[in-house]
Amino acid sequence: MGRSVSRPVGPLPTGPVRINNVQFNREYRVVESGGELYQTESQIKDGEIVFETRHKLEYAIGAGENGISFAVRRGNHLFQAPLSYYSAAKRWDLSPGYAETGEGFNRPIYEECIVCHAGRPQAVPRRDGLYRDPPFAELAVGCENCHGPGQLHIAERSTGQAAVLDTSIVNPKRLPARLAEDICMQCHQGGDARVLLPGKTYADFRPGTSLLDTVAIVGVAKAPKDTDLLEHHASMKLSKCYEATNGKLGCLTCHDPHEQPGAAEAPAHFRAKCLTCHNERSCRLDPAPRHRTTPADNCIGCHMPRRSVERVSHSALTNHRIPSRAEAAAKATSPEGSITGLSGLILFNPSDSRTELPLVTRLAAYGELLPRAPSLQARYDELLAEAAHSAATDPVVLGALGHKALAESSSEAVPLLRMAESKGAPGAITYLDLHEALSRAGRMDEAVAVLERGERLFPFSTAIRKRLVLGYIRQKTYTKATTALESYVSDFPEDDFMRGLLKQVPR
Repeated sequence: MGRSVSRPVGPLPTGPVRINNVQFNREYRVVESGGELYQTESQIKDGEIVFETRHKLEYAIGAGENGISFAVRRGNHLFQAPLSYYSAAKRWDLSPGYAETGEGFNRPIYEECIVCHAGRPQAVPRRDGLYRDPPFAELAVGCENCHGPGQLHIAERSTGQAAVLDTSIVNPKRLPARLAEDICMQCHQGGDARVLLPGKTYADFRPGTSLLDTVAIVGVAKAPKDTDLLEHHASMKLSKCYEATNGKLGCLTCHDPHEQPGAAEAPAHFRAKCLTCHNERSCRLDPAPRHRTTPADNCIGCHMPRRSVERVSHSALTNHRIPSRAEAAAKATSPEGSITGLSGLILFNPSDSRTELPLVTRLAAYGELLPRAPSLQARYDELLAEAAHSAATDPVVLGALGHKALAESSSEAVPLLRMAESKGAPGAITYLDLHEALSRAGRMDEAVAVLERGERLFPFSTAIRKRLVLGYIRQKTYTKATTALESYVSDFPEDDFMRGLLKQVPR
């Protein structure tokens, strides 16, 4: 954790590094200049360079157990670089997903992602990769992530209030099991979606409090799973070890965040952990072949085998289901369970103090999961109808109602979406929906003005900026169209369509 984010320095091979993306006819390179690392993206056609762009690698993300990804800075926005270094394979390759998307340097680093890698990121909420300057108050995961803010500790010490018993620092080992697990789950339990509670940001979680007071980690019930990436806690709860301890087994039973055994020491280290519950006779295998293995009596080698991660090439993870037989390790399932008002979904981070999630949180959860589970549509519609009466001024609700009205070609779309914008509805989708609603009504000048406002908030939204260019062309304001197109192609040179359009716009 202390190496989770750093400056990109160290023994990273830099040359010659050339990676091709055949699907998009792109070439990526890693180069070193003046002691700094850069990545480039280019396209060559008929022997000529169509475009080439270069960005400095500002931050290295990851401790290097499986690999290291990199962040580039474009103004105050952070984006993932298209190449990552994979430690196990000892080589550079495309970052996960880039072979299919061809995003180049345009994948925002969202707050919900970086909050698990950095100590104290300073993300601007709901602004798609926008950060304050500097973007990190503390680079790597540090003491406060697990023990709480240090400022209170300093204040108590300075006034002598903590002379006998210091209550300002959270010791996870002294917390109830549920609250201790929440500290780990904030980063080591993925689910299918994470939904903030109303008025909360990811920075609001404090160790020693319920994670569900900040964010709900939800999944689709009984959905087939192709991986258990970041499903460590859910996998552990499916294990017989967890059941046999009546839920007392937890992350801290086996893991000490302050100690990381090396590969050679890990088998003996974790075997000692196993023997706190089991004994030498617990294993049913013949002792002779167990002792002949290298290393001998390797519990985790049989019961927590590592396997490749399908969604992240060149990477592996440890199976936390602790299967009794190796062939059972490949199964990836989700625990059954639910919470009031989450029909068809499961909640991975329940709380003893909360039996129901806020209506807006439930609505957002179903809305986010609809693309992968269309069967949730009826429940989503029910929640939206309920929210239209009891939470009609909430920006999330207004945006959802406006989107639904637009799909139904209702005249209510424009007023609903205007109100959603005024209330600060999250995301670029509200501006795109409002633009579409106004365009359908023939109110083109207003539609273009909406996109101009959206561009100021989301300057790297290709959808907003592309529609803005087309809006200027429809208005026949060709000077604006040309300026906007030139700026677009400068920021997104990989867009073949817009490069071609730039040649056609009247000057």
